[in-house]
Amino acid sequence: MSTVPTIKLNDGASIPQLGFGVFQIDPDDTANAVKTALDIGYRHIDTAEMYQNEAGVGQGIRDAGVDRADVFVTSKLNNGFHEPDDARRAFDETLAKLQFDYVDLFLIHWPLPTLYDGDFVSTWRTLEEFKRDGRARSIGVSNFQIAHLERLANETETVPAVNQIEVHPYFTNDEVRAYGQQHGIVTEAWSPIAQGKVLDDPVIVKIAEAAGKSPAQVVLRWHVQRGDVVFPKSVTRKRIEENFALFDFELSGADVSALTALDKGEAGRTGPNPDEFDYIPD
Repeated sequence: MSTVPTIKLNDGASIPQLGFGVFQIDPDDTANAVKTALDIGYRHIDTAEMYQNEAGVGQGIRDAGVDRADVFVTSKLNNGFHEPDDARRAFDETLAKLQFDYVDLFLIHWPLPTLYDGDFVSTWRTLEEFKRDGRARSIGVSNFQIAHLERLANETETVPAVNQIEVHPYFTNDEVRAYGQQHGIVTEAWSPIAQGKVLDDPVIVKIAEAAGKSPAQVVLRWHVQRGDVVFPKSVTRKRIEENFALFDFELSGADVSALTALDKGEAGRTGPNPDEFDYIPD
């Protein structure tokens, strides 16, 4: 079984660099998908309140018979619960659905700067409470831009452990990544293969053929070699296994540069711009 590298967070915790994402996995299928991933060797699961499958994540871990302490579990605050009392209730519900007494990492899912009078600072201070009482071992953010991170730095005590942002070869998001590197914030890459859009790119296909690997493996390896945490998702065992097989080959510096050069800037985004995103689920 491959050994997944870990990255040390700014609070001293360690996070596996490769995880299993459950975004858009049906709640009824989540437990089986998580069990399959854990059987293959994953020890890092990334979920969120808005995915509505936290209960399945907890069940999948129990079904796999893996010690809770051996699995790094992340969840994220629902956009509708940014106000402190709402955030406290939502976090309690996350733990209840998972049937755990703590999560390894809890994130503000989106900054929502056009909502809540632009106040994500009080939300962050509420997450600081969860860290202080030990129910969130680490806390971080997701989809935060540099201006949002600077505001937290100026107004609060805790530097986020991670910033989970859209990153892939068509949108390398390097300015936000560089800010994280400069300030001890680990970058986690969501949409790591741009929802499949990069997989037939001629540059990536050529590198994959030369390496004897799939285009997805090459792109995921690119993320790993750039130092980011990545968590591909699938419900197919073969694909889950393939996504885990990233540590028996290495891309050359030229290959890494070639993938990075595919960046299209803002035109490469597959998801919404965090400065404008204001979705609150019903």
